[in-house]
Amino acid sequence: MTTVTEERTSQISGFYKLTPLERAGVVKAFSALTDDEVRMLQTTGALELDLANRMIENVVGAMPVPLGIAVNFLVNGKDYLIPMAIEEPSVVAAASNAAKMARDKGGFTAFCTEPIMIGQVQVLDVVDPYGAKMRILSSREEILKKANEQDPVLLSVGGGAKDIQVKVLDSPIGPMVITELLVDVRDAMGANAVNTMAEAVSPLIEAITGGKVYLRIISNLATKRLARAKAVFSKEALGGEDVVDAITYAYAFAATDPYRCATHNKGIMNGVIAVALATGNDTRALEAGAHAYAAHAGCYNPLTTWEKNVDSDLVGTIEMPMAVGTIGGATKVHPIAKICLKILGVKSASELGEVMASVGLAQNLAALKALSTLGIQRGHMKLHARNVAVMAGATGDLIDKVAAKMAEEGRVRLDRAREILEQFKKEG
Repeated sequence: MTTVTEERTSQISGFYKLTPLERAGVVKAFSALTDDEVRMLQTTGALELDLANRMIENVVGAMPVPLGIAVNFLVNGKDYLIPMAIEEPSVVAAASNAAKMARDKGGFTAFCTEPIMIGQVQVLDVVDPYGAKMRILSSREEILKKANEQDPVLLSVGGGAKDIQVKVLDSPIGPMVITELLVDVRDAMGANAVNTMAEAVSPLIEAITGGKVYLRIISNLATKRLARAKAVFSKEALGGEDVVDAITYAYAFAATDPYRCATHNKGIMNGVIAVALATGNDTRALEAGAHAYAAHAGCYNPLTTWEKNVDSDLVGTIEMPMAVGTIGGATKVHPIAKICLKILGVKSASELGEVMASVGLAQNLAALKALSTLGIQRGHMKLHARNVAVMAGATGDLIDKVAAKMAEEGRVRLDRAREILEQFKKEG
C-alpha cells in the first residue's frame, strides 16, 4: 500500500491501484482529516435530506456524483491533492498523468487578478444617453458610497465597490445606458453582494438619468477576474518532439475552427468544472463566463495556447475568468464541499482559482496528447466499458471481467456486454 511520507507530497505512485479505503487513508494523512470526515466522504448520503431541503426547492433526495482525487499537482511550488466530482471516466486519471509530466519542469505557475466582479444596471427611456453617461460618471463617488453602504462587512475586509464604468448600447429597441459597478468581492463568488449593490443604486441612477431602470444583475463574463497558469512539458515526458509538434497542430486546428475549438474548450472545462462541483462553486456561472470569454474578441477562440520553445519542449498557457469562492453559498453549507476545500488546503478564492486554472491546463494537455497519438477513445473507452457492463446488469467481479473483455475486443457496446455477461454466467 502506498503511504504518505513526512515530506507531504501529492506525487503518489500507484494511487489508482489502491482501494477506496486505502485512498481515503492517504488523503486523510495528507489533509489531516478526522475519522468522521473520512466516513462522511465514503457515505453517499452525506448530504442529509433536511439540509438538502434548505439548499434548493422541491427536494426529493440527492444525487451523488463520483468524487475522485487527482494526484501529482505542484502549483506555485506547493503540492495539492485535487478533489474532482465528475461522472465521466478518464478525466481524473488524465489530469493526474498530465500533472506528473509537468513536475519535470517545475509544475504549474499560476496567478489571478483582483477578484473584481461586474454588476450591471440597465436604463431605458433616456432622452440624452451620452449626456446621461457623463452625469453618471460625475456622480461616481455618490454611487459608490450608496453601493458600499449595503455591505459593511465586505468593506471592512478590503472589498467593496471600487469604481464604475458606463456604456451606451445601440439595441433593437433603442439606446440603453448601462452602468457597471466594479466590486471587489474578496473570497466570495460575489453574486449576492453585487446584485444587492446594483439594486440599491438603481433609484439613484434613475434620478441622475431621468430614465427607467430595468435589469440590475451581476455579469458572469468576469473579464476583471482572470486566472492564468503556465506549464512546460518536456519532449521526453511527452514521448518525443513529434508529439510536441502534433499537439501544436491540434491547437492550431482549434484556433482556426470553432467546431474543433468547442470540444477543445470542453476538455478544459472537464477539469475546471469537476473541481468547482467538488468545492460547491457555481458551475453554470463558470461555464458561461469561460465560453463568453473565448468569444469576446469577436470569434470563438481556445482558452489555452500551446507552442514549442527553444528546447523543443511544449509550453502551455491558460487564461480564463475564474469567479469562484471559498466562503458563502454551497461552499460553506454542503458537508462534502467543506471537506474538499480542506483537502485542497487553499487559503483564498484566488488560490483556488490558480489551482483550477492549472487543472484546466493539465486536462487540456492530456486530451491533446491522446488525440495526437493513440486517439481519444482507447483509454476513454477502456474506462467507459465498466459503465456499460453495469448497464448490462453485471455486478461484483463480473463488472471488471465484462469490461476487460469488451476493451480487449474493442467492442464497447451494450449488446456485446450482455452477450459476454451471459457467457460468463454460463461458465460460472
